[in-house]
Amino acid sequence: MYDLIIIGGGPIGLACAIEAQRKNLNYIILEKGALTNSIFNYPLYMTFFSTAERLEIGGIPFNCLAPKPGRAEALEYYRNIHRYFDFNIRLFEKAEKIEKDSTGIFQVKTDKNHYSATNVVLATGFYDIPLYLNIPGENLPKVRHYYREAHEYAFGKVLVVGANNSSVDAALECYRKGAEVTMVIRKNEINERVKYWVRPDIENRINEGSVKVYFESNICEIRENEVDIVTPKGKITLENDFVLALTGYRPDLDFLQKIGIHLSDDERKVPKYNPDTMETNIHGLYLAGVVCGGMETHKWFIENSRVHAEMIVNHLTENIKK
Repeated sequence: MYDLIIIGGGPIGLACAIEAQRKNLNYIILEKGALTNSIFNYPLYMTFFSTAERLEIGGIPFNCLAPKPGRAEALEYYRNIHRYFDFNIRLFEKAEKIEKDSTGIFQVKTDKNHYSATNVVLATGFYDIPLYLNIPGENLPKVRHYYREAHEYAFGKVLVVGANNSSVDAALECYRKGAEVTMVIRKNEINERVKYWVRPDIENRINEGSVKVYFESNICEIRENEVDIVTPKGKITLENDFVLALTGYRPDLDFLQKIGIHLSDDERKVPKYNPDTMETNIHGLYLAGVVCGGMETHKWFIENSRVHAEMIVNHLTENIKK
C-alpha cells in the first residue's frame, strides 16, 4: 500500500517524487519506458527552447555551457537527479488500468504487477500518440511520425509535413545532410512558436529555394514513390522517398476517460481538475504537467508545470493527516 503512485517518469513525475520524499510519503513511480522517456525519444540533436535553469527540479542546478541545453545534456541532468534522490521507480512498466475499489483505494494494474495506493498522480505527458493525417498510404514504412536524425534521409526526396519546431528542425537538418526537402504547411507561414533563432534560418532557406514549400496546402495521398498534395493551384504529384509527418502529438485521452476523468466538451478536451490543487473530479487522483492541457499541448511545459508537484503533494498530505 502506497501513499502515492506516480504514473510517468518524466521531469514532472520526478518532481512529484522529490516532493513526496520531502514529505516522507511512501511512493512509487511507474514509467512505461526509459527514465524521462519522452526526452529520450526527442531528435538526437534537439535544442530546448528553455534555458537550463528553467528545466531544473528539486533545487538541483542544471549546469550547461551553451545558452540552451540539448537532449543529451537534459538526459544527463535527469539521470543525475535520479542518482541523487534514488527514486523508487519501475522503468519499462506500463500502467494499463487504474480504478478505485469499494474502500476508496486505487488499484493500479501494470503489464507486470499490481499496486495499491490512496493517491495517484498522472504525469503522462503527450508525446506518445501522433496526430495522424488519416490519409491513404499513411501506414507505409516510409512514413514517420517521429524524427531522430537526418542521416537516413540524406540524398533522398523528403517531404516534411508541418510548420512547428520539430518540422522545421527536421527540414533544416535533412537539407544540410544532402536531402531534397519539400515542406507542406497548412497555413500561410512558418508557425510563430518556432524557436526565434531557427525561424530566420528556415525562412532564408525557403526564400533562396534550398527548401521548397507549399503553403496553404495539405498532403492527401501517399504512395510508394509519390505523394499527392492539394495546393491553392490544384492537386500536384511529387516524387518521394520519405514522408516526415511531424504534425504534433496528443495525450492518451481515452486512458483518462476510462479512469473516469471528465473532459471538456469542446475540441480542446481539457481534463477536469482544480487549478489550486491539481485534483481531478476523482478524489485522490491528480494531474501534473502537459497532460493538464488536453489537446492544448503548447500550454504547459517543464518550466511552468514544475509547481504542480508541490501543489499536489501539499494537498494530498493534508488529506492524509485528516
